[in-house]
Amino acid sequence: MADALLDRIAAAKDLAELDSVRVALLGKSGEITAKLKSLGSMDPDARAAEAPKIHALREKVTDAIASRKGALEGAELDRRLATEKLDLSLPADSAPQGTIHPVSQVMDELAEVFADLGFSVAEGPEIETQWYNFTALNMGESHPARAMMDTFYLEPRTPDEEPRVLRTHTSPVQIRSMEKHGAPIYVIAPGRVYRSDSDATHTPMFHQIEGLVIDRHITLGHLKWTLETFLKAFFERDDIAIRMRPSYFPFTEPSAEVDVGWSMNKGRRVVGGQEGWMEVLGSGMVHPRVIANAGLDPDEWQGFAFGTGVDRLAMLKYGMDDLRTFFDGDIRWLKHYGFRALDVPTLSGGVGA
Repeated sequence: MADALLDRIAAAKDLAELDSVRVALLGKSGEITAKLKSLGSMDPDARAAEAPKIHALREKVTDAIASRKGALEGAELDRRLATEKLDLSLPADSAPQGTIHPVSQVMDELAEVFADLGFSVAEGPEIETQWYNFTALNMGESHPARAMMDTFYLEPRTPDEEPRVLRTHTSPVQIRSMEKHGAPIYVIAPGRVYRSDSDATHTPMFHQIEGLVIDRHITLGHLKWTLETFLKAFFERDDIAIRMRPSYFPFTEPSAEVDVGWSMNKGRRVVGGQEGWMEVLGSGMVHPRVIANAGLDPDEWQGFAFGTGVDRLAMLKYGMDDLRTFFDGDIRWLKHYGFRALDVPTLSGGVGA
């Protein structure tokens, strides 16, 4: 009987026919399934004799079906490779279908807003020394941010070299900019940063933008005005309300968390109004020790700094719920949330696409 069943499997000419054979043998009403069900009505001696035979038959049939399926799939792939051809020399039949990723769009919008406020864009390496990433920013050797659970450390190139890190924020760019250009300085530092975290609102790699102002006679009032102006221009609403709550960051003193007001619109929270508050960024007056670490005199120069997540701003402005989808590379998501290449942000034409 086993040989007859195996012959039926081997005779299947395509995947559809093989699936029919599988159902006929192993389905709920299949021949082998019926034999397995019959074991319950046998006496113990008969069951002990027949059960091993039926189970062995089922295993043989299952293996034969899997083997035949692999052979048929391989033959189908060979056929497609031999018959389906693409002439790469032919011109494209349609216009380009690519879109601008929301993160890239929002970075352009932020650059446009801050350019109007007199800020320039500064960049720095993503692989940083611990001096620039931690020490120069007033984070001591025992600071929690240095913990392995938060920071990606790289293998040192030589035994006596201190391990470098994937930068955990774009704040090192502030130190490098002050060292290179001195003061006064007005810069924003957008870019990728890395932390060991992953859920709906956190990813191991994400995007930040930080701002730095160093000049004479800078006060907390200048910081508040800058943030209000930035948020109103970015969200394109005049009813933006912010509040600043005392907080702690090692590189600023005093420090403040900044909340923005929100209201309900068609069952969703939207930025604007004052029905509630949500935290959007951290800020503060640059710590004198940080200014000194960058080679400037803190008695002559003062300043403020602020930082926020670009991905979070995109979620708030364009109604996205899960940060992980930003990095999935799903073309359907990009077609829904993406932006046309010509949607260049301008303050006169509307910073948002």
